[in-house]
Amino acid sequence: MSRDGNGQSGNGLRRFKRYPAYKDSGVEWLGNIPSHWDCNRLKHLSSEALKYGANESAELNDTTQPRFIRITDIDGDGRLRDETFRSLPEAVARPFLLREGDVLFARSGGTVGKTFLYQKSWGKACFAGYLIRFRADTSKCIAPFVWRFTKTAAYDNWLSSVFIQATIQNVSAEKYANFALSVPPIDEQERILRFLDRETKKIDALVVKLERLIGLLQEKRTALISHAVTKGLDPTVPMKDSGVEWLGQIPAHWDVKRLKYLVSRVGSGKTPKGGAEIYVEKGILFLRSQNIHFTGLRLNDVVHIDTQIDAEMACSRVLPNDVLLNITGASLGRCSLVPDNFPAANVNQHVCVIRPRKEKISPAFLHDCLSSRAVQRQIFSSENGTSREGLNFVQVSQLVLAMPRSKTEQCEIARSIRFRTAQLDKLITKVRDGIDKLREYRTALISAAVTGKIDVREETTSPKEV
Repeated sequence: MSRDGNGQSGNGLRRFKRYPAYKDSGVEWLGNIPSHWDCNRLKHLSSEALKYGANESAELNDTTQPRFIRITDIDGDGRLRDETFRSLPEAVARPFLLREGDVLFARSGGTVGKTFLYQKSWGKACFAGYLIRFRADTSKCIAPFVWRFTKTAAYDNWLSSVFIQATIQNVSAEKYANFALSVPPIDEQERILRFLDRETKKIDALVVKLERLIGLLQEKRTALISHAVTKGLDPTVPMKDSGVEWLGQIPAHWDVKRLKYLVSRVGSGKTPKGGAEIYVEKGILFLRSQNIHFTGLRLNDVVHIDTQIDAEMACSRVLPNDVLLNITGASLGRCSLVPDNFPAANVNQHVCVIRPRKEKISPAFLHDCLSSRAVQRQIFSSENGTSREGLNFVQVSQLVLAMPRSKTEQCEIARSIRFRTAQLDKLITKVRDGIDKLREYRTALISAAVTGKIDVREETTSPKEV
């Protein structure tokens, strides 16, 4: 399911009626709108001209002064990030102070088109120069309705049409002012917003429950792996004290080893000069931290480098059965086992390549050890980053793990883990798919309601369960 500006999207919306009559909006990206709705440009819905923010540096961190909102402060759900707080002196902020219901539009770069609805509950705030403020004329529109409209296919299509006319993604205040949207009467805007608030709260509550379920399943998965790589598969074997606090008791025939004695390489790659500009559509895989996951490599967001750059980065080449470990950032500690027959690939400096000595340790067992609570605890207790969490190669080499002396037993444990986690992984994937469908339905519902593709007026007086 996706945003659909031309009709009802998916089975979930078929329960809603359409309006009795429609008319041509006269705007390509809007199509037909309910016959009693108007088509207005943003500038005609504004109480004053659209305004650019303050061109000031974000240096202060004084919570007694007005918050200085930049596009980087706004997360994907339209909320402000606490960790990026910056402020401006009151005197500098005064011409740019926000009021309840002001809508901010991002005007350039990768976030162009992103919007934010300001509420006074965020506290006194002003806005930065790469944002443009829209202030609604409340006799014509309700600001949350305009903000909701920016989450529709119609808005996306308009942005695309603007980009076609420019060599860079930049939408000026003048262009935003000429953005056309369909607008129902005020009382109908209120009804639509009440309906959406009620329905999206239901969807959001269900998403939260499903995310909790994923958390529980992931915890069960980690517990299963952790027990297997520290206690083995046979509950009747004699145990001994490992001598390591976070390992506790281990099977009597197991050893405790530091990683450096079990591997032939601990190192990372680098990011080629030129950054993202050097990536090519087809070529050698270039793995980054977002590709590294406990359940395996995810290549849906992978990038490529050409053969010349690959030759210059031969020292960061990844081989089948290497274990890749994220050593910086929010995904610190996440690891993947490189599968057999994996194509040529390199990694950047945020990913550590650990090459097991196969005569000493099974690659799959090593990956499971790194995924376990015992090793993850060591990773997070060894953080040495200042602005970002991070591990260095020495710290990685010093990681301690328990292991059977027998390679055969290591492989048996790894096979058992693969078999038992496969069922959990399938269930986690199924729940994630359900969350994706709910979010797609949420987007489609908002789009259909605020563009008049469905008539929800009766829904505000006779609520129906989803």
